[in-house]
Amino acid sequence: MQIDVASRLQHTEEYYFAKKLREIDELNKSGLRVINLGIGSPDLPPHPEVIQVLTEQASLPNTHAYQNYKGAPALRQAMADWYYRYYGVNLNPEKEILPLIGSKEGIVHICMTYLQEGDDVLIPNPGYPAYAAAVRLSGATSIPYELTSENNWLPDLKALAAKDLSKVKLMWINYPHMPTGASATKAFYTELVAFAKEHTILLCHDNPYSFILNDQPTSILATEGAKEVAIELNSLSKSSNMAGWRVGMLMGDEQRINEVMRFKSNMDSGMFLPLQLAAAKALSLDASWYASLNETYLKRRLKVFELMDLLQCSYRKDQVGLFVWAAIPSKYNDGYALSDEILTHARVFITPGGIFGSAGINYIRISLCATEMVFEEAIARIKASL
Repeated sequence: MQIDVASRLQHTEEYYFAKKLREIDELNKSGLRVINLGIGSPDLPPHPEVIQVLTEQASLPNTHAYQNYKGAPALRQAMADWYYRYYGVNLNPEKEILPLIGSKEGIVHICMTYLQEGDDVLIPNPGYPAYAAAVRLSGATSIPYELTSENNWLPDLKALAAKDLSKVKLMWINYPHMPTGASATKAFYTELVAFAKEHTILLCHDNPYSFILNDQPTSILATEGAKEVAIELNSLSKSSNMAGWRVGMLMGDEQRINEVMRFKSNMDSGMFLPLQLAAAKALSLDASWYASLNETYLKRRLKVFELMDLLQCSYRKDQVGLFVWAAIPSKYNDGYALSDEILTHARVFITPGGIFGSAGINYIRISLCATEMVFEEAIARIKASL
């Protein structure tokens, strides 16, 4: 019996990594063990005290019920304290913070809250594929804005202002940027806020990478007047090694929080309380936690640079975040060709930049979520295959 999927899914493909992981799994089952350097899923554990809180709270008899849709007060307060301590942003934990079951769900919540057919949305190219997918599911239209290395992977706001933006309702931005590792300056945020005010656009800033190999975590909400035109997503997935725990957050003006809450409250019944309390513990850790994490990532990044050199790729050493983004040599037609060659001959998977948009077609991306020993094995395999 044929049952047609809804029209909203007609042009929405399965997430690239979901398909690729199945392909890798099949290769592994056949005995051809693949080294996966593609996905940014931290391989390191959370802090032991975080796991201890989860264990203790989950052992109690009274922590298993449905929770407040807006999250536990202790978690919202920890999020507010974290934002003040590291970003210099004052947030009211009762009104300006909404815990999420991962920030990826927040992308969908925001799009479903504000968008409908006839609306336009500015999305980065290259950029996180989930932005375009969520926009498509909402019925709105994505308008990619191209980012270039010449402009440090920042949007050209003057060029955007010259376009017809009358139907643009939202603009997705993401710094530190994924996949390029570019950073945004405070001066840029000031210009961006002014741009959004002039064109009546809601800025949606996705900010999960600000603690990884980055000495100056920044938030767009630290910019004067930002709460009038901006909301921000953040996450514990990368900064606290809690990707599978699914803990994210949305910050913004009380009106924005309440609007998104109208949609979210119809989608779930809140997070498991012990998980929320463990997340609050993670947010209370001092700067030594992030310093230790980055010490590990610095060593790994040197190995990735070595691997990129072996592939004759060019890259910037000042990029931050959980990945290394590099331009491929001219002998390859695109990043897919290089990725497929390495997977076929060396059994090493590297992400082709084209999955992030047309502006990434001549790039590849390697994740730092593998041990130095794994990177050394990948280097040895690639050397043997060349």
